[in-house]
Amino acid sequence: MKCIIHRRSQFSASHRYWLPELSDSENVSRFGKCAQAPGHGHNYILHVSIESDIGAHGMVLNLSEAKEIIHREVIEPLDFSYLNDTWPEFALTLPTTEHIAQVIWHRLRPHLCPPLRIVNIQLFETSNLWADYQGNDMQAYLTSAAHFSAAHRLALSHLSDEENHNIYGKCARVNGHGHNYRVEVTVKGEVDPRTGMLVDLVALQNAIECHVIEPFDHTFLNKDVPYFSDTVPTAENIVIHICERLKAPIDDIGATLHKVKLIESPNNSAEVFAAEIDRTSQPSL
Repeated sequence: MKCIIHRRSQFSASHRYWLPELSDSENVSRFGKCAQAPGHGHNYILHVSIESDIGAHGMVLNLSEAKEIIHREVIEPLDFSYLNDTWPEFALTLPTTEHIAQVIWHRLRPHLCPPLRIVNIQLFETSNLWADYQGNDMQAYLTSAAHFSAAHRLALSHLSDEENHNIYGKCARVNGHGHNYRVEVTVKGEVDPRTGMLVDLVALQNAIECHVIEPFDHTFLNKDVPYFSDTVPTAENIVIHICERLKAPIDDIGATLHKVKLIESPNNSAEVFAAEIDRTSQPSL
């Protein structure tokens, strides 16, 4: 029986987005504050996911062994480093979150040999920005999170208050209630071999701000967002609508929308994959 274990580590490092073939103004235009000298830093959180059969001792591998490999090959060289100068991979390609995750995968792979198999490297630059890499050549995933506050009421217009209460409980109360929503948008694409980016991060964040946060923040969804005038704004319906709103804008900036997760509260969240939305919207033959 196969099982996946996840090992968490952390390191602190600085980096700078700067291409010598560009002028000062071109670098600032392209990378914004990330181009400022001498650079900036992050407290990175790393999750290494390893799959294998469960052995006779009830483990995929000895966790002490996994910890030692990750510490020796990744944490020790990267912790308190200036990433641009640390590994030769970062001289050719900028140390963006997605590229760092990609390099860590390839650095660890020779030391975690079959029957062990790395299935994912997840690297958090901040709590609102992280990348996943799964060994698919240059393809990686980048997730950007944002927040909005909104109120809603769960009720079907053709039902009585009592009938709605039987379906939705307290969420059907006539004056509604509110949440501080967190939306996590994951895109996928090819990591550029020079910039290390799969998408312009500012453009991605602007798309989320323009098409989700601005129209949804501080609204009563049922009345202020036309889509929900005849669609009950459950977490499931909201996340589907967000996915539909973001697909074209993210295509326009050169990435592919992979999935959207909406966290309504610490106890309730919903997630949809863009490919599934596409399939369900296709006309039946």
